[in-house]
Amino acid sequence: MIIIGGGLGGLSTGCYAQLNGYRSTVLEMHELPGGCCTAWDRGEFTFDSCVSWLLGSGPGNEMHRIWLELGALQGKQVRTFEAFNTFRGLDGRAVRFYSDPDRLQAHLLELSPADAPLIGEFCAGLRAFRTCLAKYPFLRPVPMMGRLERLRMLAGFLPHANLMRRAMSVLMTDFSARFKEPLLRDAFNHILFEKHPSFPLLPFWFQLASHANRSAGVPEGGSLGLARSVEQRYRRLGGELVCNAKVVEILVEDDHAVGVRLSDGSERRSDIVVSACDGRSTVMDLLKGRYLDEGYRRLYTDTVNDPQMVFPGYVTVFLGLRRPFPQGDPCTTYLLTGEQAARLTGIRHPSLHVQFRSRHYPELSPPGTAVVYASYFCDIAPWRELSNGPEQSSRSRRGIETHTLAVGRGRAYQQAKRRVRDTVVELLEQHHPGIGRAVAVRDVSTPLTQVRYTGNHDGTVLGWQPFLDSGEAVEAQIRKHGPGLPGLSDFYLSGVWATTGGLIRAAAAGRHVMQYVCRDDGRPFSAPLDDTAPPPTQILEGDTP
Repeated sequence: MIIIGGGLGGLSTGCYAQLNGYRSTVLEMHELPGGCCTAWDRGEFTFDSCVSWLLGSGPGNEMHRIWLELGALQGKQVRTFEAFNTFRGLDGRAVRFYSDPDRLQAHLLELSPADAPLIGEFCAGLRAFRTCLAKYPFLRPVPMMGRLERLRMLAGFLPHANLMRRAMSVLMTDFSARFKEPLLRDAFNHILFEKHPSFPLLPFWFQLASHANRSAGVPEGGSLGLARSVEQRYRRLGGELVCNAKVVEILVEDDHAVGVRLSDGSERRSDIVVSACDGRSTVMDLLKGRYLDEGYRRLYTDTVNDPQMVFPGYVTVFLGLRRPFPQGDPCTTYLLTGEQAARLTGIRHPSLHVQFRSRHYPELSPPGTAVVYASYFCDIAPWRELSNGPEQSSRSRRGIETHTLAVGRGRAYQQAKRRVRDTVVELLEQHHPGIGRAVAVRDVSTPLTQVRYTGNHDGTVLGWQPFLDSGEAVEAQIRKHGPGLPGLSDFYLSGVWATTGGLIRAAAAGRHVMQYVCRDDGRPFSAPLDDTAPPPTQILEGDTP
């Protein structure tokens, strides 16, 4: 088996392939695995760009088992904070979204007694979600379930039927508009850091309930540490990882996938090909648009180019600080003025999410220092207009062909990045005086940076938007074809483009695709836990150190 892409989806697929007797090779374009789940060093600081919370980081749900099967969390500490996020309005007032429903309800009532009924309704839903998280299926794809298995799953949700119906049918934008207090109207839209206009109540309750159950924390070692742990599990199982290997074509003979061609012209043959890289590149470039029924053709021509149907990319600013700022919250979303938002190129909504990232991962910066991570949802088009360089370039370095080296993008692009950085520092200076003088190292990435390192369409991190036509269409195609393409044998899709959601969905996709492979080959599926290290240790931290 050849697996294209060494992100979490590809590494997960490789682990489950090895566990089920397949000999697999993961081909990764970058010089290290992880894809979007990564970090990089700047001097003494490590800038971690991905995991702000990890669904399934604690027990009591099927998500957790997947991480233990992949060896992702064993032997690590997992930190969870009392507040999932803090929102600050333009007047400086704060709303703390405690994941404990009792504490959250008391806090919100202090801010707005007049909104007691709506506050009570939201917190009641959160309490109910804490009890039904264990019923969510992650271990087995629903289309593969038999009739009896589906009935059992539905029976588990039956006591929560009205709650689930409401969770799926009521948009958060509509729910939050009912608050009498303007601060809460804005704050509730930013529980999940950025504003998600298409999200119903379900993901908000799901994330907060997971956090309250201590299953949405952050793992010691950060994002790259998580990816490296899964890589080590894969290598211990006998898998082969090849980096600096860019696939340019999937080889097909008699409607069977038989291997891949790399950018250096070499070919690798295999019995099965799994693509866990960018979905659009896979079907339109590597397979040249073949094997698409009308549903897939619509998805990868019209839908994928609709900015509302695919998750936007991020602009991210990192600051390495010479001293700690102990009053800095782990996570805060600031509402911005029109003038501030106008200085942030490509911004979708007038808000900026800021984390004192060293609260999450103190091991990634020297003692007595701090790391700030600031980000906003961003359209790629304005950055493309400013850039006059290639989006990605392959060239030889020390005799090795590499594909993710820096490319020149021109003065206007660099000026926009500096303006974003300066705006972030000015905002932080208002809330944390002296932070500007404490900056030792800084870095800015844009959606074009994401394209360079991962090849993801328009710099997206999460792929298809759930709860919209795109997410529903993907689910319909999986129900119809499984994780393959119609008419093409021995080929499968994995990772975020074969599902909707974040890291846990990418990891689960690897498990699911191997269940389909084993079914197609008439083999039983096996997924034992990794027992090479002890289970993770859960740590609950307060709001401030």
